[in-house]
Amino acid sequence: MHHLSPEMKKCIDECLSCYGVCLSTAMGHCLEVGGEHTEKKHFTLMMACAEICRTAAHFMLIGSEHHRHVCGECAEICEQCAEDCARLGDMDECVQACRRCAESCRQMAA
Repeated sequence: MHHLSPEMKKCIDECLSCYGVCLSTAMGHCLEVGGEHTEKKHFTLMMACAEICRTAAHFMLIGSEHHRHVCGECAEICEQCAEDCARLGDMDECVQACRRCAESCRQMAA
């Protein structure tokens, strides 16, 4: 396995954590609560967030030089997801995971 910097290891961990939190929150909390939580725009954003987090982690793990671009996009989507989850409320775990991931990905993209 190629050498991963401590910053990259942290970012991979944040991405994988956010992936899990977004997916489980969407499938558990959002589907159970319904209403605005299952409106297409919000639900699609949560699915996109989970997927870009998984993809960003994958790009870093395989050592692709394209990880910077993917991390930049990941930071943007995580930030949007955090804002939308905060707007709906009662989704603090998702908001926090998205914000941590966005911050870590911004550093990787720089």
